[in-house]
Parts: sequence; structure tokens; C-alpha cells
Amino acid sequence: MRDLEFGSDRGEEPSMGAQCRGSWYERLLQPCLVELLGTTLFTFVGCLSVIENRPEMGLLPALAHGLALGLIITSLGGISGGHFNPVVSLVDLVGSLHLMMLLPYCISQLCWGLIGASLAKAVSPPDPFWNAGGEMMLTTLLVLAACMGAINEKTQGPLAPFSIGLSVTVDILVGGAVSGACMNPARAFGPAVMAGHWDYHWVYWLGPLLGSLLVGVLIRFFIGDGKTRLVLQGC
Repeated sequence: MRDLEFGSDRGEEPSMGAQCRGSWYERLLQPCLVELLGTTLFTFVGCLSVIENRPEMGLLPALAHGLALGLIITSLGGISGGHFNPVVSLVDLVGSLHLMMLLPYCISQLCWGLIGASLAKAVSPPDPFWNAGGEMMLTTLLVLAACMGAINEKTQGPLAPFSIGLSVTVDILVGGAVSGACMNPARAFGPAVMAGHWDYHWVYWLGPLLGSLLVGVLIRFFIGDGKTRLVLQGC
């Protein structure tokens, strides 16, 4: 798990202004935001897999939970340590987590676990409007894996291509029965033309576009590194 480096004096000392901003944002606030985001996505995927599970697909929840957690830790763990669980945060006090971060981590995880479960319940009814919401959340997971693996310095790594493919697997496992788990307007457009079937085709444009925009906002303003963010640059 990642060391949050409280009071670390390794490397070249930044300017006082950058040091203060970094201490406030990348060391304190950003890890909590990442725990918030990761717990929301993990809970959403896990709950949706249980809601959509059928007796003949008994392994679906197990696969969805395990694969989603591995994917989210790979995509976001370099920033917060990849806890997404109050028990893990508590145990990590003997490791790299600073005591002052335990309560913010747990609050982020619990509150946004509730949000993730609420989102899973909301997109479950077979209604086109909520199917677009499902496509948005599934696309968020996919685009987040792609961007964090390829753009953000703290989370770049050789597993990025695997994480992107794994995100598609997870999305189809849990969202295939909800919205079709397309996550790609081009993927929806070709079959629609060949089959002449355009019912609710807008779902596969609106959902992915909103999901990709959401990830862009998150990275550019909140969870990106100092070179990527439009605010608090140099932190």
C-alpha cells in the first residue's frame, strides 16, 4: 500500500507555497476523494451483480466483486493505497496510513458505499432513462481505467492495457442484463445500422458521453496529478 509520506523529506525540497499546497491536497484531500470514488464504483458493481444474478449464474457476484476490486486498486491505488474498506484502513494503521487519515477514509468509504448501492438500485429497472444512467456508470469505470493507466503519473504502469480489457469484462458481467453494456457509441451504431433497429439507440450515445465527461472532470480537477489538473498545479 502506498505511503502517504507525511513529513517526508526525501528528494528535492519544493518551494514553501508548493509544499503547503501539496500537503493540503495531494497528501490529505485527494486520497479521500479517490477512496470515495473507488468505493462508489466497487459498491455499484458489486450490488448490481447481486441484483442481476440468477441461480444459473452463481459465480457472477464472486467474479464481479473480485475483478472489480482488482481493477479499481490498479487504477486508483497509487493515490490512496487502494483500501475501499474501513477494515483495511484500520489494519493499515500498522503500515503506511497516518492516524489522522483513518476517520476521513472511513467516512468517505461508508457514505459513498451508500451512494454506490443507491445507483445500482436506480439503474436496475428496465427503463430507457435509467439504462442511460447504467451506461454512464459502466463507461465511467472503463474510461477511468484507461485514463488513469495511461495519463496519471502515480497510477501508470504495464498493467494498463490489462486493466482496460478487464474493465470491459466487469462491465459486461454486471451490466449486460441492464443496458447491454456497450460503453461505445461506435459499437452500438454498426449493429443498429445492419439490423435496422434504432429503439433507444440514444441510450448508447448519451450514457457513454456523460461517463467520459465525468471522468474528464474528475481527472482534470480532482484526482489527476499536478501536471494534469487544471487547479492546484505543482502540488
